[in-house]
Amino acid sequence: MCLNYYSTILSEFSNSSYRDRREVKIVQSPVSGSSHAKIILIGEHSVVYHQPAIALPLPAVRESATLTARQDGQQQLVSRYYQGPRQDAPASLYGINHLIDVLLKQFTFHGGFTLDITSHLPAERGMGSSAATAVAIIRALYQFVEQPLSHDQLLADADISERIIHGNPSGIDVATASAQDPIWFITGEEPVSLPFHLHGYLVVADSGIHGQTGQAVKAVADLRRAQPAVATPIINELGHLTYGAKSALANDQLIRLGTIFNRAQTLLARLGVSHPKLDEMITLANQNGALGAKLTGGGMGGCMICLAADESSAARIRVALANSGVTQSWVQPLISEESK
Repeated sequence: MCLNYYSTILSEFSNSSYRDRREVKIVQSPVSGSSHAKIILIGEHSVVYHQPAIALPLPAVRESATLTARQDGQQQLVSRYYQGPRQDAPASLYGINHLIDVLLKQFTFHGGFTLDITSHLPAERGMGSSAATAVAIIRALYQFVEQPLSHDQLLADADISERIIHGNPSGIDVATASAQDPIWFITGEEPVSLPFHLHGYLVVADSGIHGQTGQAVKAVADLRRAQPAVATPIINELGHLTYGAKSALANDQLIRLGTIFNRAQTLLARLGVSHPKLDEMITLANQNGALGAKLTGGGMGGCMICLAADESSAARIRVALANSGVTQSWVQPLISEESK
């Protein structure tokens, strides 16, 4: 089934204007492309039921891809998961390998290179690791062959690997991994950039537990079928909170956004998508000065996020989390429009 699906995708791209590309010139010195992580600020799960969600780019958590030409004709991959010939890479890298195949066919390039992927994004934590990798590789490859790259082309190319990895991706991961502002997203509609004006800091902390997005989405769907009187009001309120978060972002209302975070976490826990480790981390963050905290993404593991008024508060929260056994956390300044 998978091979037929992949062949269909490749055929679709091969039958497009990709066939008309000319032979390209290769940059001999190393070139790099970069991207960053993303988190769902608010709206996870309710977005499945046509409520809005807000995704936030995290430039503090970077991904890069560096391409260096080789004279021996070999195509080598270097990453935290695999190092060696590209054709021998494990199945888990098939989506990325297929993306590279399509782009090389587009550029009619058959030469050698080393592709070195450096990532600070943990996998399966709801931070858009696969989308960030795709965006970084695409940016590097277009530089490598000295071809212009529009934003629309970047999104279209990244969708190649995302369809293999995620089946029917919403597009929010790629849109956010290539954006500078938050993204306002409603299923079935084009993501919209959401410029903001908000002073403060966001702390992102990894529970160390793989998120269970599919299982969590199913749990909410099951609850909605079995107890609609319970689930439907929660989903609607989460949508209402997302509109409130949009207003808070636009009007520099950090304390209000923290209150929204806390209420959203209460509702997500009622939907059954939190996790004891996340609950523990969220409580600890709030006890150490966070203005509000919640899970982010599918839940049942993954990451939590919290708001801090200033850099020293963010540092205090990180220390408290580290002392409790949390091994990875990041701080993202919430840069306002006037400081851009």
